[in-house]
Amino acid sequence: MHMKYVIALLTLGACIPVPNDQTKIVLIDMGQIEIQLDGRCFAKDMSPAVIETVTTQHIVSPEIHNVANIVTKSATFQTITRQKIINERTAIRFETVCPQYYSTNFVMTLQRALKARGFYTGPISGILNLQTGVAIQKFQRINELDTPFMSLETAQHLGLVEIS
Repeated sequence: MHMKYVIALLTLGACIPVPNDQTKIVLIDMGQIEIQLDGRCFAKDMSPAVIETVTTQHIVSPEIHNVANIVTKSATFQTITRQKIINERTAIRFETVCPQYYSTNFVMTLQRALKARGFYTGPISGILNLQTGVAIQKFQRINELDTPFMSLETAQHLGLVEIS
């Protein structure tokens, strides 16, 4: 879990709009949500690199047999562990629920939806806290979106917003 994104998620309620000639940018502590003129919102984040650890055994010396084909010395092996990058870290941009919709009731409904699916174990508080952000991120990993910022698609899938 990237702490800077959790901090960004927790500060959604304290967003400050900054006017722009094409879009309004809502500044969030360590991230940004763009509010388009048409009212749609987009989140920016970095998806983490996916690294796989591979452990292999390589033979250092083979086993030795005597003339009767009985093993007199066991083979020896060396364990080699290496890491391989499966997916590079990448910038992502996706449609999200606009910050003004994160009311206490909305967050409580979000927490209930995540709890019903086994992703959230905390209290239904209506507070967009670290535990809620972690649950959002775990849920979204199913669709390969690794971020605590809730995508509009996730909100629709959870039944939180209308599908248009």
